[in-house]
Amino acid sequence: MQQEKAGQMADPSYDAAQNRNFLNLKAFSFSFYMTMALIISQLPLYFESQGYSKLEIGTLYSIGPLAGIFANLFWGVISDRYNTIKKILMICLAGQFFMVIGMIYHSSFAMLTVIMLFFYFFQTPMNPLNDSQILLTIRNTKKSYASFRMWGSVGFASSSLIFGWLLGLTGAEWTVYLMFATIVVSLILGAPLKERQGTMSKMDFSGIIPVLTSRKFLIFLGLVFVLMLGHRVNDGFLGLYMQERGASNFIVGLAWTFASMSEIPVFFLLSKYGHRFKELPLLGIVGILYCIRFLLTFTVSSPVGIAAVQLMHGVTFGMFLFTALRYLQQIVPDQYKSTGMAVFTVTWVGVAGLISGTVGGWVYDAIDAHTLYVAAIILSAIASVGFFAAHLSRRNAA
Repeated sequence: MQQEKAGQMADPSYDAAQNRNFLNLKAFSFSFYMTMALIISQLPLYFESQGYSKLEIGTLYSIGPLAGIFANLFWGVISDRYNTIKKILMICLAGQFFMVIGMIYHSSFAMLTVIMLFFYFFQTPMNPLNDSQILLTIRNTKKSYASFRMWGSVGFASSSLIFGWLLGLTGAEWTVYLMFATIVVSLILGAPLKERQGTMSKMDFSGIIPVLTSRKFLIFLGLVFVLMLGHRVNDGFLGLYMQERGASNFIVGLAWTFASMSEIPVFFLLSKYGHRFKELPLLGIVGILYCIRFLLTFTVSSPVGIAAVQLMHGVTFGMFLFTALRYLQQIVPDQYKSTGMAVFTVTWVGVAGLISGTVGGWVYDAIDAHTLYVAAIILSAIASVGFFAAHLSRRNAA
């Protein structure tokens, strides 16, 4: 087997095919992050343009994480069980395609609730599945995860800016048509992707239980959940908060452009120097930086100033994601990679998103946005202390 692999690596045609696959992965990451940019930065403004209250918007956003709790686990286990990622990515894109058509033709809140439930069932697994595909593809190569993930950041940043400008001219009601277009592009770019490059043996379900129920894994997930509650509040309500302070669609898009572009240098630096730092204390530092980011967000008064604060996204979420995925690689075996990634995603996208959407929408309507951001600061501080404590506990036990 090793001789066969060595022969493949020495074959110029194998190298060319591998490079094409690397390029396809980067292009696909770029395209589906374009859709994510619309969902995060512009979809709340679209819902508001349709006359929904902030509580209703929060409810629509909480439906996504609720669906994602089941969807991520379902598609992650199916991926590992049948040893396929590409087919599931294409199924999920096709599902989004039909749900966006439903969004175009149905505007009642009840029907939109059902449509969003199914839309998020197909949309939320995209990110962890794509991350799993990248991690398995670059395994045993000199490529870094950051060199692929940065193309997602570029896609998110450029589309946030361009789409924000376009929607400022045409109106927020065109958001769903842009989503339709980006999903079609992702379907086209996803077709040439190669299948996952992991083990070809079928998954043994009995082996995953000890991994997912280990003390190390559960403590990590608990701290991720607390940290990401504040992050998800910011994701769901930043656009509305900025609009209340006079921001246009373009300025809101600019804020998310700043946020996404700030990830690129962070990913680059972490890919080169991140191995020098332990993961848990680095996540503790992320919690402190989140406190600073949220404090600045609600104390800066001008929309442009708030947009500029989002440049801290790179040293908060970018550092969190890179470090958390590196930690997951250490504690989750390759054959359970998609399932482990799904559980991780359910924690910070699903459960944290569900609570932040429902409770956050109620707090925003009943009290104010400042109270929401104060809560986010407190949660980030608790998570920071927890990560440092977990690191000290592990070091003392060693």
